[in-house]
Amino acid sequence: MIAEHLATVRNAGHLPRIKYAVIVFASCFCNPAAGSMLPKFLVGISAFVAYFDGLTIQSTLVYMPELPEVETVKAGLVPVMEGRVIDRADVNRPDLRWPFPDRMVERLAGTRVQSLHRRSKYILVDLDSKETLLIHLGMSGRILISGHTIGDFHHDHPTPAKHDHVVFHMEGGVRITFNDARRFGAMDLMETAKQDDHWLIRDIGPEPLGNAFNESYLIDRLAGRNSPIKNALLDQGIVAGLGNIYVCEVLFRAGIHPQRKAGEISKKRVATLVPIIRDVLAEAIVAGGSSLRDYRQADGELGYFQHVFQTYGREDQFCLTNGCQKKIQRIVQSGRSTYYCPQCQR
Repeated sequence: MIAEHLATVRNAGHLPRIKYAVIVFASCFCNPAAGSMLPKFLVGISAFVAYFDGLTIQSTLVYMPELPEVETVKAGLVPVMEGRVIDRADVNRPDLRWPFPDRMVERLAGTRVQSLHRRSKYILVDLDSKETLLIHLGMSGRILISGHTIGDFHHDHPTPAKHDHVVFHMEGGVRITFNDARRFGAMDLMETAKQDDHWLIRDIGPEPLGNAFNESYLIDRLAGRNSPIKNALLDQGIVAGLGNIYVCEVLFRAGIHPQRKAGEISKKRVATLVPIIRDVLAEAIVAGGSSLRDYRQADGELGYFQHVFQTYGREDQFCLTNGCQKKIQRIVQSGRSTYYCPQCQR
């Protein structure tokens, strides 16, 4: 992802071809069972690291997990998991955010992965045992692949690290490691036929790229709401997978001020949000797919991708709209940074 500020460049000199590595840090999510938001201070910090043969640039930005990034990680797992048997699983501690499911090692060993898909910010792995493995990265979750050739790199198995909590040994020698320093990630097993009833999934709204998310639906869900439009679009019960970055981008394209009350926006303007949301997400997913092809990392980590934003992280920079001379402003809404143009968004 794009950093808000680039740090001081050390060892400046000749700049060979860049290989980007973005470490994925996800944040807290709504607990549907409790009907409340987990502590707002659990906001993910992601680190943007660019490598230039000894040149390192590092920076941080406040980040939340979003649909395109989870989709990108899922896409990176498909070629090494789908259709393959999990020979064995190593579970090196009893829990992450919550305890692991009972007999997790035994239930995974020998199963064949039938398919991978995404629901909101969760990766779902359907097994031939008629169970589904749920994976959530949490604040600091990282997935690394070894024993597999990707592009120009063959990723040898690394020495086990301190926070390698779950390791999947796949048929053919591929190893998939879930490393989570802060242990805010999650894994669970559920009946595949009942996955829509799982407590983390059952109250999530429709997928924004699916047919159930349409103009009539969004107009109906936003009608009469007094909350700001940005907060409404971040509500996972209204639409799945949207996060802080892409909602800022959507509202900029729609020309809607993030503090406008959702219920006071005209039906016509609400209707325009649906295709804009789809366009913004689709563009980001394409960028993520490109990153998987072009920026494979030498250590095998599945990471997030670099993407150009029009508002997010651009505080005090000029608006990119032709003819606009205003600078992007930043405010805080529900503990999260909001970036917008005071002239283009009303």
